[in-house]
This record gives sequence, structure tokens and C-alpha cells, in this order.
Amino acid sequence: MKFIELFAGIGGFRLGLELANHQCVWANEWLEKPRRIYARNFGEQPDSRDIRTIRAEDLPEADFICGGFPCATFSIAGKRSGFDLEDARGTLAFEMFRLARDRGIPYIFFENVKGLLNHDEGRTFGVILEILDGLGYDAQWELLDSKNFGVPQHRERVFLIANIRGKPRPKVFPIGETGKKNTGEGASGHPEILQFIRRENAFRRFTDGIAPTLLAHMGTGGGNVPFIHARSHTQSNMIDRNRQSDYIWTLDSTPQNKMGISLDGKNIRKLTCKECERLQGLPDDFTKWMKMDDGTLKQTPDNERYERCGRTVTIQVIEAIGRRFGYEWY
Repeated sequence: MKFIELFAGIGGFRLGLELANHQCVWANEWLEKPRRIYARNFGEQPDSRDIRTIRAEDLPEADFICGGFPCATFSIAGKRSGFDLEDARGTLAFEMFRLARDRGIPYIFFENVKGLLNHDEGRTFGVILEILDGLGYDAQWELLDSKNFGVPQHRERVFLIANIRGKPRPKVFPIGETGKKNTGEGASGHPEILQFIRRENAFRRFTDGIAPTLLAHMGTGGGNVPFIHARSHTQSNMIDRNRQSDYIWTLDSTPQNKMGISLDGKNIRKLTCKECERLQGLPDDFTKWMKMDDGTLKQTPDNERYERCGRTVTIQVIEAIGRRFGYEWY
């Protein structure tokens, strides 16, 4: 099926959906650095306009529209302003819905943080459903955790599929077990993951081999940065996700950013950019290079790489959902 990717970032939706044999026909991302990372990996830059200025006639025909609209207004970590018109980020979801309706796109597929479900005691999510209903779309949704899709990261996100009335309603959710659950239970040799909590000035331990949720501010001096024992970088093939070699979770064998920090007499270091890519199901070094306008490559700063890993979707989750889409709906 043909799809349009909005709020494209580095192309996480595109990567997962193309693995499920769908075709991206158009994309939009207004931030420069993620656009250039996207161009490096897919050979083309997304449209750079503010989504609020895009008209339906600017879009090609497509079977569905997808993306993860900015989540800061819904996350429990943010101010949770929801759809307050003083914060335009909270209304960008409606721009996606507007374009889908005006272009006659049959299906909408979006992702957002878990906090969207309970924001304002559930009223914010209720507004989204009411808006979709008013536009003629029925919706189904599910809260999914990346650790159940073959990556060792606890990352809960809500995924929603809406279909315009008059088109078949696919049974996408509940998606059920993928056969790639990764809990770390009963396995040996798992690294101990540590998360520095800035407000507590302390480390939280994760001994089951499952990393905490990667966050966008990992590379910008924020808290909640994942660490690991430095000695663990010599171990490999700890968690096999039964995928091709470039999708196997292993620790980075050549970390460059050891922190020189000691905890309980053991050296610890921040997870490398490559390890964070693997925790999101991205190929190694997917975020490492940006393609400039003259065709040359420029190395992406590490802080930007961390932020992109924290902001993107887990590829295996998108692929699993994408495989529930099919032309038999028509």
C-alpha cells in the first residue's frame, strides 16, 4: 500500500513500513538535521514546510497517512497542556487529520506516548476520537511495549488506526504476541542497565537486561540517561532478535564515550549512539551521517544522534503493525 509519512523525523515509520512491503510516496519534516539524516538513508529529503501551510492538493494519492505527531504536550514528563491553543504542538494531530480528510485518504495510522490515553483524565484522547468521528473515521488502538517485539527496551506507546466509513475496517488490534518477546527472564549474561535520575541525583538499576525508555533529551544534558557497566562492552550476542545480522542487539564493541564514572567500585559508561540505535531496531550508524545539499556527507553530532534515537519509533513495532495492513481491505 502507498503511504504518506508526516512528522517524519529520520524516517522510522518509513523504515518499518517498507520492511512490511509498503511504499512511501511523500514525506514531510520541517527540522533540518533529521531531514538530512533521512536523505542519507533514503536518498531523498522530506518536504520541509510547516505542516500547517500544506494543502491537501499538495499531496499525492495514498492509501494511508502515518506519523507520530509531537508528544510533549501529552507526555507525563511535560507540562501536559494537551490541546491548549497557546501551545500549537498539541494541535498538530488535527493537521494530520485535516490532510487525510481533505485528500480523501482512507486510513490514518499514528503513534504517541502512553500519557495521551490518560491526559486530563482521558478527555484529551476522547477529543481525538470525537474529531475523527466527526471527520467520518472510526478508530481502533492499542498500547504496545517495544520489549515484546524483540528489542530489549521498555517503551510503551499508543498506536491508533482509523478508517474512513465506507472502507473496510481492518482488524489490526489487538496485535497479540509477535513471537519475539524479550523480557530477559531466565537468560544469563544480561548487562545491568542503569538510569541516572537527575531529580533524585541517583541511579536506578535494571537487572533484567531491558533498558528503560530512550528519551529525546539523552544528548542534551537532561536526566534519565542510560548507563551500563563499562566491562560489558566486551560481551556480544547477548540478545538475539532472530533477525538479519544488522538487527541483532549486541553491545557496541568499540565505545568511544566512557564516562570515567565509578559505581559500587565498577566503571560505568553512557550507552553509545550505536547501542541506542539498536534499542530502536535501527541499523547500525543509521543516524551517523547527514547528507548536505551539495551531496557531501557530514557527521551528525552525538547529541543529535541521541535525540533522534529518543524521538523515533521502534522499527519492529511499526513493521509488525504494517504487516496487518493489506490490499484485501479494498
